[in-house]
Amino acid sequence: MGAYILRRLLLVIPTLLGMMIINFTLTQFVPGGPIEQIIAQVQGQGDVTAGFTGGGGDAADMLGSNDSAYAGARGLPPEFIEKLEKEFGFDKPPLERFGLMLWNYVRLDFGDSYFRSVSVIDLVLEKMPVSITLGLWSTLIAYLVSIPLGIRKAVKDGSSFDNWTSGVIIVAYAIPGFLVAILLLVLFAGGSYWQFFPLRGLTSDNFNQLSWAGKALDYLWHIALPVLASTISAFATLTLLTKNSFLDEIKKQYVMTARAKGQSERRVLYGHVFRNAMLIVIAGFPGVFISVFFAGSLIIETIFSLDGLGRLGFEAAVARDYPVIFGTLFIFGLMQLVVGIVSDLMYVFVDPRIDFEKREG
Repeated sequence: MGAYILRRLLLVIPTLLGMMIINFTLTQFVPGGPIEQIIAQVQGQGDVTAGFTGGGGDAADMLGSNDSAYAGARGLPPEFIEKLEKEFGFDKPPLERFGLMLWNYVRLDFGDSYFRSVSVIDLVLEKMPVSITLGLWSTLIAYLVSIPLGIRKAVKDGSSFDNWTSGVIIVAYAIPGFLVAILLLVLFAGGSYWQFFPLRGLTSDNFNQLSWAGKALDYLWHIALPVLASTISAFATLTLLTKNSFLDEIKKQYVMTARAKGQSERRVLYGHVFRNAMLIVIAGFPGVFISVFFAGSLIIETIFSLDGLGRLGFEAAVARDYPVIFGTLFIFGLMQLVVGIVSDLMYVFVDPRIDFEKREG
């Protein structure tokens, strides 16, 4: 097992490198980089470039015209553009910039945001609790509901209970999470009907003044609708996965043998079937968490005005804040690769009979 883990860890390096190369290359062809963002702001604020040119003189003489390669830069002084390029590091060739970025990442230096004047690490640490809250609660609730329901559906396979619950699950899976979020807001957050839950945020304005119990209740009150909206798709997938796993195990010979020996149905189900059937479900917990963590955070956080990683990534992409984009991409990619290894270890922990080294051989 040690050799297998070592091989997986060594594969992390080329995987991250390939991911960063592809995304860095794509950004070289995407219009509207950070310099264009600054130029657009400058052009919309009138003669704000006087500070860069020393002031004085007629504005038309001062700005003049140039043949800058940046969209919207015509009329801005070349000194201003050169200063922006130097500030953002675009005065260097792309290959040199990429190599410098990788060297900084090796030293865990992800740089500072272009527009927030805050380090990328500080931004990620600041926003991460919100996204972890959504991902962790959604995953836990999905497991707590899906496992008992999936087992019940497997035992009652083909019954009316199995049929109507399957219908509900399929409908829930087919509805996008953002539509569920909007529906919950309209119904229960002061939209057109009731106002049982707050419209936005993770805590109330007077959160620090509340007692310990009051803080817990306030937190649960705010997180209820976002968690419910982000749980729908994971809940449907896990339920059907649990059901199919149990059905596959129930049909095997050892189950028939246990029943022939006179063991009760409960003993057969939870003493023999459960461990084997739950292998893929339990071992997949890290992967499900990461899936919910990344897939649902952007839209859910935006709709419920939660200041988490999904919203940070969206705003960084719109503003072309490259340090935040590449830094979070590197961190999240590393997290996903490590979680993949943890998932394999979970398989071995749940069932020691699994040997990945023999399977690879």
